[in-house]
Amino acid sequence: MPHIPVAILGATGAVGQRFVQLLADHPWFHIAALTGSERSAGQPYGRACRWVVPGEMPEAVREMTVLPSTPEALAAAAPNARLLFSALPSGVAREVEPALAAAGYAVCSNASAHRLDPDVPLLIPEVNADHLALIPHQQQRRGWPGFIVTSPNCSTTGVVLPLKPLHEAFGVRQVQIVTLQAVSGAGYPGVPSLEILDNVIPYIAGEEDKLEQEPRKLLGRVVGDRVEEAPITLSAQVHRVPVFDGHLAALSIGFATEPTPEAVAEVLRDYRPSSEVAALPSAPQRLLIVRQEPDRPQPRRDRDAEGGMAVTVGRIRRCPLLHIRLVSLVHNTLRGAAGGAILNAELLVQAGGLSQEAQ
Repeated sequence: MPHIPVAILGATGAVGQRFVQLLADHPWFHIAALTGSERSAGQPYGRACRWVVPGEMPEAVREMTVLPSTPEALAAAAPNARLLFSALPSGVAREVEPALAAAGYAVCSNASAHRLDPDVPLLIPEVNADHLALIPHQQQRRGWPGFIVTSPNCSTTGVVLPLKPLHEAFGVRQVQIVTLQAVSGAGYPGVPSLEILDNVIPYIAGEEDKLEQEPRKLLGRVVGDRVEEAPITLSAQVHRVPVFDGHLAALSIGFATEPTPEAVAEVLRDYRPSSEVAALPSAPQRLLIVRQEPDRPQPRRDRDAEGGMAVTVGRIRRCPLLHIRLVSLVHNTLRGAAGGAILNAELLVQAGGLSQEAQ
């Protein structure tokens, strides 16, 4: 596989830094350009970026000049980089990402701006790789030579990955979700210390809507030029907690066919994505890890499983209101953000979804 030049949009933020970290030694991609805000543009990345993720900033990017997030700037500085990873804030992404797709770029976005657009794939490769079929419809409808593919909300990823095999096996009908979300999900500088220390905040703007909407699209099926959403009712309550990384979700699930806790554990433990997806460089060897201990999963102990790309599930029990309750844990900035978007791009390459000039 030849190295494909890529650019990272919003590279100075916390998720942008995760993209830099994960792509620095990627076997398929190499970083050709970095973009940032007007304040950062024109500076060396090492000066413009306050590095906040674990580990050191890769040496190869320290002297790279931060560019504006425009087609003109990218074309001038990195003419062969046609694949973009977007860590832009949602408000900026709403305008910038379509302009880049119209200029011929393939945009793998972590932003929420276009996730629910009918012709934009909202993608987790192990869940709905077939939703790439929306891309030609998106290009035709909008007149774009490029396209946008999105990753779901970080908490949504930790909810949908276990729901996928359970939906296939037993038919998910209702899900009650209560999340305990890490402070890194708020970006940098994030939540003020005097707000979160010794505290739990039972509100994260927009998060409950995402958890109630995105799973239906992810678990739906492509019918022509749109997704027919899965007929699942979801109710979400979200909380910010003083944990650095790792989003926990406590789920109560109602099914069309009631399973036993033992059957649920077996289905989760045995679930395997397609061989094509499993072979992607960023795909975890074990996607769903089922813990038997009564007090697991825990963020500090389980978030880094499989390099942060696995989801850990535990506390599988009967539910007196619905059928089954369980707890799911996802590493929010790896599997739930940058790592998930990189896996999407790997799927695009494998599926032939990037033009030759992008490679």
